[in-house]
Amino acid sequence: MTLGDIKIKAKGLGIKVGSKKKSELIHSIQLTEGNFDCFGTAINFCDQGGCCFMKDCLGMSKVA
Repeated sequence: MTLGDIKIKAKGLGIKVGSKKKSELIHSIQLTEGNFDCFGTAINFCDQGGCCFMKDCLGMSKVA
């Protein structure tokens, strides 16, 4: 997702965007949607199946 898409999604969920970084916005969205605020911390596995950032997050995943 682009930063613009993330800002639109955040605003739609009532999250104040301000000058938050992309990762901060994603974490806020995750919490608002009932997921853990874990974006970027997964290592080849994620159990948050309802998270809209799952694919992007796992794409960043590093093999330990």
